[in-house]
Amino acid sequence: MRVLACIKRVPITGGRIVLTEDARAINTQHLGFTMSPHEECGVEEAARLIEAHKGDSVVLTLGPPEAVEQLRDAMALGIDRAIHLQTDGQEWDAEATASALTDAIRADEGPSGRFDIVFFGNESADSGGFQVGARVAHALGRPLVTGLKKVTVEGASVRCEQEVEGGRDVYVVPLPAVLTVKEGLNLPRYPSVPGRMRARSKPVAVSTPARPAPRLELVRLAVPAGQGRRAESLGAGAAAAPAVVEMLQKAGVL
Repeated sequence: MRVLACIKRVPITGGRIVLTEDARAINTQHLGFTMSPHEECGVEEAARLIEAHKGDSVVLTLGPPEAVEQLRDAMALGIDRAIHLQTDGQEWDAEATASALTDAIRADEGPSGRFDIVFFGNESADSGGFQVGARVAHALGRPLVTGLKKVTVEGASVRCEQEVEGGRDVYVVPLPAVLTVKEGLNLPRYPSVPGRMRARSKPVAVSTPARPAPRLELVRLAVPAGQGRRAESLGAGAAAAPAVVEMLQKAGVL
């Protein structure tokens, strides 16, 4: 079996997002980086499949030189080798990203045979475009199932389960296939010290794809507004009791 997991280097999701002065990029000066949580589950699933069925597992990313950190993290979880499409750090649109990933997949499949499964996160944690996995599947001419919470290989096909209101939708598609997965598909293991040591010596194939002329224009970014919280003093001591009762009546509690 051959399995590929595609990942993206993104700011740590729990960090406070600050934009640059022109509102066209995220100010990453004080941010840490990681792989998207959905994609971490894709990496874990790829490692588990190879442990169960044997074969070749690969992790692929398009990103700046620093993205090798995320590739090493994936290999510390058990992935055999990595492909790094190195960029200057500028964000690529979904169409350009999918095209570069498709070319890299085809090039790797040439001598080694097709990947049985290509994993993507359902969407990246930063741009959340939901496009790259679908575009790659279309370019490769392979079945695509999205938003998965369970994946089971059954001979020459794969059983895919999506969570829906009141139950699950189940799809069985032939291999090879492209699957986008969601956080909760599994519980990713924590990389061990021996795993990190082995990851240092695993191969990383580096290439620099030409960035095509963008067909989409970024106007500006915006940080979503918070829920908005405010505190109002109703007084102090027994004198505040009537105001408290009035507030509870307005809220419909009394």
